[in-house]
Amino acid sequence: MLGDPPDNGPPSPLPDRTETATAPAYPAPDSKAEPTSTAATETAAQAKERLSKKAQKKLAKAEHIAERKKERRAAEKERKKEKRREHAQKRDAGELEPEERERKKQKTEQGPRTPFGARVVVDLGFDDRMTENEIKSLTGQLAYTYSVNKKAVHPFSSLLFTGIDGRTKARMDGMSDAAYKRWVGAEWWEESYERLWEGKSNSGEGTQEDKEDEATEAGGTEGKKGQKKRPRKQEPSRAEKATVVYLTADSEEELTELKEGETYIIGGIVDHNRYKNLCLEKSQTQGIRSARLPIGTYLAELRTRKVLTVNQTFEILVKWVETRNWEQALYSVIPKRKFKTEGRKRGGGGASSKDGDSVAEEEAKEGGGLRGGDGDLQVVDVADLEDEAEHEPGEPLGGTVLMES
Repeated sequence: MLGDPPDNGPPSPLPDRTETATAPAYPAPDSKAEPTSTAATETAAQAKERLSKKAQKKLAKAEHIAERKKERRAAEKERKKEKRREHAQKRDAGELEPEERERKKQKTEQGPRTPFGARVVVDLGFDDRMTENEIKSLTGQLAYTYSVNKKAVHPFSSLLFTGIDGRTKARMDGMSDAAYKRWVGAEWWEESYERLWEGKSNSGEGTQEDKEDEATEAGGTEGKKGQKKRPRKQEPSRAEKATVVYLTADSEEELTELKEGETYIIGGIVDHNRYKNLCLEKSQTQGIRSARLPIGTYLAELRTRKVLTVNQTFEILVKWVETRNWEQALYSVIPKRKFKTEGRKRGGGGASSKDGDSVAEEEAKEGGGLRGGDGDLQVVDVADLEDEAEHEPGEPLGGTVLMES
């Protein structure tokens, strides 16, 4: 017969589950564990020390630029607020500044905005061929392109961005809470522009107007804030293949005029001329017509390369629609620094190292925001484009930092 089990004393009390559940998950104040932020700072400092001196200088410069950009942005916001307050006070007092009076006079003389019945497509299918800085430059050019069309007296009736994907899409999504999706009258497709003539598809994004129309239809006869129901949204853009023209400086055909009912494609790439014939070969592979702007015909004195930024190309098209004159359109958009100056010999022998691709690099860093022939930088904020509907069509956007790093 087995003996009784040994007496080990009274049973140990059960753990207090309530106390365990409410105990803090982090160390007590007197704990020896170091704060996570301190450890992260030390890790970053160690990683920085392992960089070469050149890399450390680049990193320090980038950090300095980012900090200055934040400061400039905050200061600019304050200036804009103050300017709005002053403007409201003057308006309430019945006072108008000379510039505003002139702007209203021009608007009256120009008459109502009448769209030009053609479409412009920006082909964004080159994401894998650009560097990060080039992607940054391109997204700035897209914002400026939209702004130009929105303020034009004769805007293009359709503005379509195709092939948005990868880093370009990621950067656009991160700018002002994806403000580009709320650009009125702009279409965004993840697919390429072949969809124009190949039929329907399930992917691609419409405009903000389309999305609000869908919400209105689902919610009843009234939309937001009791507004009346808008007309049904339009179907995605379509075009006959024979009416599509790819604009590229490498084409042998020179564009003589723009025609309503046609679609003009601009290559959405910043490459500093690395990829020769890229857009031309793409158009040839797809069997669509290509043409170049008549820069050589009307601007024989242009001393640098004839490849323009996306927004410069688009603004030239807009100016031609307004004037029906290529020379005026080209001179009003291309910066004066690209032309031969007095004292230069013909033949281009006196061109400095700042000409050509290095000039294009400066434009890329500026986001392609060169306005008119005076070379001044017109700075556009993507978020401001969202608020533009509150302003008169002829009013300029407030000057702010174009992009954030």
